[in-house]
Amino acid sequence: MSRARFGRGFDRLVRLPPFVWLSAFFLVPFAITLKISLSEPATAIPPYLPVLDWRAGLDGWSAFLEGLDFDNYATLYADPLYRDAALGSLTYAAVASLILVALGTPLAYALARAPVRWQPLLVALVVVPFWTSFLIRIYAWIAILKPEGLLNLILLRAGLIFEPLTILNTEAAILVGLVYAYLPFMVLPLYAVMSRLDPSLREAAADLGASPTRVFWSVTLPLSLPGILAGAGLCFIPMVGEFVIPDLLGGSETLMLGRVLWTEFFSNRDWPLASAVAVLILAIVVGPVVLFRDSLRVGEAGDGRP
Repeated sequence: MSRARFGRGFDRLVRLPPFVWLSAFFLVPFAITLKISLSEPATAIPPYLPVLDWRAGLDGWSAFLEGLDFDNYATLYADPLYRDAALGSLTYAAVASLILVALGTPLAYALARAPVRWQPLLVALVVVPFWTSFLIRIYAWIAILKPEGLLNLILLRAGLIFEPLTILNTEAAILVGLVYAYLPFMVLPLYAVMSRLDPSLREAAADLGASPTRVFWSVTLPLSLPGILAGAGLCFIPMVGEFVIPDLLGGSETLMLGRVLWTEFFSNRDWPLASAVAVLILAIVVGPVVLFRDSLRVGEAGDGRP
């Protein structure tokens, strides 16, 4: 066997595990979810019909395929509840992503411009919240935002307000929770891009008379656009299907796809409709995934890598 042929065989072997992983943990579960979304609810185990009867051969396959339909997707389209839930999820995720970009960009820039010996410590401080349970951190925000909580106590004692503010179980509380929970996902990829920028570009702009603010807007920010897109995509995608934060901080009236999905699965026991909602969430996040992939390609092209 020639060395080139062996190299091609080894390259295929190295690529095989990711395909096996994606097939086992993404394609197969998605196919099952898609099939359930085309079924109808039933009081049985499993709680949906049709179920393929392998022993019936071709007749079983024929009956199985005839029992599939798109009624659940028609329900999603016709019922304003699901349209409002999708719109609410997109709105919360989009607004929170914009806030994350506004907060994460200067924070990542400060980390990238900090002395090299301090950068590992500063990055570690950004990651520190991950050392605590996500659920515990959200419960901590309940204690902070409730009428008798820490935030109102500080504002009252400072004389900034004269009665407690109603923050918990509002849209503002949901945005606070989303921004807090996903800020590291915005900062870290953006910091990775900014820390690799050639400092001579900023120096050249400064030598040409540009102020530090002009250098940031004209040089640093455009070159950091791949990191901004990557961070925004990493945040937007999971926020669309977020359930814990809207449920705990937004209250029972919050309408988002994650909460609707949970209700259909565990309260209504309507697995087919819940699966259709899950497929809808996947369809919504495909766009940001594509943008994230393209931003990575742009970043690699900017680094001179093929």
